[in-house]
Amino acid sequence: MQLIATQHPEVLLLRPKVFGDARGFFFESYNRKTFAELGIDAEFVQDNHSRSAKGVLRGLHYQISQPQGKLVRVVAGEVFDVAVDMRRSSPHFGRVASFQLSAEGHEMAWIPPWFAHGFLVLSEHAEFLYKTTDYYAPQFERSLLWNDPALNIAWPLDGAPLLSAKDQAGLPLAGCEVFA
Repeated sequence: MQLIATQHPEVLLLRPKVFGDARGFFFESYNRKTFAELGIDAEFVQDNHSRSAKGVLRGLHYQISQPQGKLVRVVAGEVFDVAVDMRRSSPHFGRVASFQLSAEGHEMAWIPPWFAHGFLVLSEHAEFLYKTTDYYAPQFERSLLWNDPALNIAWPLDGAPLLSAKDQAGLPLAGCEVFA
C-alpha cells in the first residue's frame, strides 16, 4: 500500500498494489494490520454504498457527536473528493484536502473523524463505498456549506451542482458547530 500526501497531513490517499492480467484485477482493499502500520488504527462498524449521477454534490457532512472516520473509495466512475478539518483547536482548522478518486485508479482515502466530507460526481454516474468508524446518527449530522467562500474549494463544476435540500441549507464555516 502506497501513501500519497494531500493538502492536509491527516487526510491520506492510499494506493493499493493491484494485480491484473487478462482476467481482470485483484487488490486488497482493507487489511487491519497493514492499515495500522500506516497509522490508521481504526475499527470500522458500518459500510455504506451510494450511487449518484453526474453533477451530484453530496456534502459537506460531519457528525458533531459520534464523529465518523471514513475509508472511502469509488467502485464505478469518478468523483472529486473533499475533506475539511472541523477542529477549532487544530492548527489546520478549516484546511481543505481535495483530490480525485476513480474506479480505474483504485485509490482510497482516509478521512479522519472530526472532518467534514463530501464529493462531486464527475462521470456519468459513480458508486461510492465508505467504511465508517461509528454509526450514522442523523440527530448529530451537520452540513458545512459546500461553496463557502472561506474554504475556497475549486469544485470542477460545469454548472450548478445537484444538491439535496440538506446540503443547500449548509452553514458557512463561521456559523457551524465545530469540535473543540
